[in-house]
Amino acid sequence: MVNLNFIYVTKVMLFILATLFSQGAFALTQVTASVDKNPAMVNESIVLTVIANDDVNRNALDTSPLKADFIVGQTSVSSQTSMVNFKTSRTTQWQIVLIAKKAGKITIPALSVDNITSNAIELTVLEQNAAGANNQQDIFITSELSASEVYVQQLLTLTLKLHFAVELKSGNLTEPAIPGATIEKIGQDQQSDGIINGKRYRIIEQTYAITPEQSGTFEIAAPLFSGEVMMPSRRRSNFLSFAETKPVSILGDTMSLTVRPIPASFNQSNSNNQWLPSELLTLHQEWQTTHDKFTVGEPITRTITLTAAGLSKAQLPEIKMATPKGLKVYPDQAQLHSNLSKERLVSQKIQNFAIVASKPGTYELPAIEITWFNTVTNKIARATLPAQSITVHASEDSNQQYTENRAVEPSQAPLAASKAQQPSPTIITDSTSINVWLVALLTLLWLLTVLAWYFHVRALKQRQPVEKVTTSVSNSGQYYLKLLAACKQNNAKLALELLLPWLNQLLYSSNQQKITDLAQAQAVVKNNDFDSATNSLLEYLYGKSAQENKGSWQGKALLQAIEVINKQQHTTSSSSTVQLNP
Repeated sequence: MVNLNFIYVTKVMLFILATLFSQGAFALTQVTASVDKNPAMVNESIVLTVIANDDVNRNALDTSPLKADFIVGQTSVSSQTSMVNFKTSRTTQWQIVLIAKKAGKITIPALSVDNITSNAIELTVLEQNAAGANNQQDIFITSELSASEVYVQQLLTLTLKLHFAVELKSGNLTEPAIPGATIEKIGQDQQSDGIINGKRYRIIEQTYAITPEQSGTFEIAAPLFSGEVMMPSRRRSNFLSFAETKPVSILGDTMSLTVRPIPASFNQSNSNNQWLPSELLTLHQEWQTTHDKFTVGEPITRTITLTAAGLSKAQLPEIKMATPKGLKVYPDQAQLHSNLSKERLVSQKIQNFAIVASKPGTYELPAIEITWFNTVTNKIARATLPAQSITVHASEDSNQQYTENRAVEPSQAPLAASKAQQPSPTIITDSTSINVWLVALLTLLWLLTVLAWYFHVRALKQRQPVEKVTTSVSNSGQYYLKLLAACKQNNAKLALELLLPWLNQLLYSSNQQKITDLAQAQAVVKNNDFDSATNSLLEYLYGKSAQENKGSWQGKALLQAIEVINKQQHTTSSSSTVQLNP
């Protein structure tokens, strides 16, 4: 019994060894070729399958003969080993995606693998408009240009649509390419459904913006789709069915584009005339408030919108706003938008300007003009915002505040007090009842009172300059301390409100004219640090930072400037006191 088992095990081992070392006994004897469809259509791929009946090198197949009549796409290689009734077989399989370059009868030549050649195949390639061709097409690409003839830097759009009636597992659509042009994809892929010739397709749409930078005639390379589609498997079981994938490639159409140079009539020597080829370009403005409600110190918001069809956001020119003396302009960062409308790219630039008037009056805002080239009429055109006048009124709050805080003239106060203390002359109506001596005494007392009043007024006039300086400094102290506190707390709004009342009281004795705005204050003070600090304050309150609610104001610079000005004024006042009262 033991001997029989030993003999059986020995035979099994010998069989396994024979199987393992039998690779050298196999030899390549046959190479076959086949296609997945015949006839095929132009721009539609077919799959050429080449099978060798042995395990050979993956690079053994020479595909160079196919390049004469076909575009050779993806090539996949696989090897398989099987054993049936202890008989082992090996195969190597190549799957090559081919797209015919022309319609008609094309012969797929015999291919060689280790000196063994395959069979040749006669392939029929139909035009896409041939009878019955489109009805059988599962995947195809359509391309559409918004214009076939444009000017240099004139934007046009290219729309690619991939139609497929089968289930895609994966795929990639090449982007368009054209020499001497910039190409940018617009938005995301759009998906939809459609029925063409009674067949339902799923459609993926892509849109590109093309801006040619050179003149001439160009070809836009045909788009190519490469991917895999799901195919039902021929292998089935009692319970499950399996799906297989099939590589596909679809080629679109090549398109021609003519680009014209810039017309000689357009004057490029003028730097203000930027070359703007467009179908339509307009300027529009909006004001935050009506024109009769502008006030000194309050920002005026002017919004200017530039709209152009056929220009990208990057091509939109800068919007410049010139302002007369007395107005300061703080431009905001421009907002750029673009969208696709009826296969035309429409771009917009929205620019906000904050205008601050330093004094009341009527101001003339110059016209704003942009020169462009109308590609519809082939003529130079101009988009214009006409010149206009705005009237700025004085701030009622500042006038009222100045009137309430203004001190009474020191020279008038003693005079009013003296007049109030002056006795009225006594009128004697009954001389018979009053003694003559009493009348003389009363008269003398009246004369002495008049004399005393005279000398009192004279003495007050001599001390007037000292009292004016003292009163000025004293009254300004309350605003000075509040202004210092506002700067230390970085309170920009409160600091601006206190600046003019403080200056008007501080400079009262030397400046007979009321200060109504910061521009006038800068001219009176004549201090560079003060100018810089107040300009920064205005820019924070009414400039770009105020529009975007960004950043914070630091009052340190203004604090140092007003301390210097206050100290200088006190020094000047003390010097004047010594000179007036030696």
